[in-house]
Amino acid sequence: MADDSLIIYEEEINQIDSLISKMLKGAEAKCALLVDKDGHLITRQGFTHSLDTTALAALLAGSFASTKEIARLVGEPEFSVLFHQGKKDHIHMSLVGDRSILVVIFDDRTTIGMVRLYAKETAIELGKIFEKIKEQSFDKSKAGITNDFASQAEDKLDDIFQD
Repeated sequence: MADDSLIIYEEEINQIDSLISKMLKGAEAKCALLVDKDGHLITRQGFTHSLDTTALAALLAGSFASTKEIARLVGEPEFSVLFHQGKKDHIHMSLVGDRSILVVIFDDRTTIGMVRLYAKETAIELGKIFEKIKEQSFDKSKAGITNDFASQAEDKLDDIFQD
């Protein structure tokens, strides 16, 4: 199995946060989360203090995974956008590249159309950032530069316990 994890540094997180913050202002949404498909929270912006964002990230990724199976059963490769409508709050989820989900939580101060528009534009820009990170990671591995903590830790443990 290939390791398709990405290492995101502070500079990229700042770019991501800036894009998401701009989207929130434009769409007049309450908050947004960027979640990987494994359910890990990458970052969050907006009014998230009352939310358990860790649990929410895991559940939203699970929702996307189950919907992917539903899509397959009806002959679609995947549904790239999901929408949940509540009485007061609504959730819009969209794929970013092949490994992340942009989640926007909003209320009746805005419309689903505005959220979709800004989320789509933001997802495209986020995709570019992730592609750049992926290329940089590939370039480093090609040059023989590895940052594999697990491998290094294993080597150190072998050195310690071998007499």
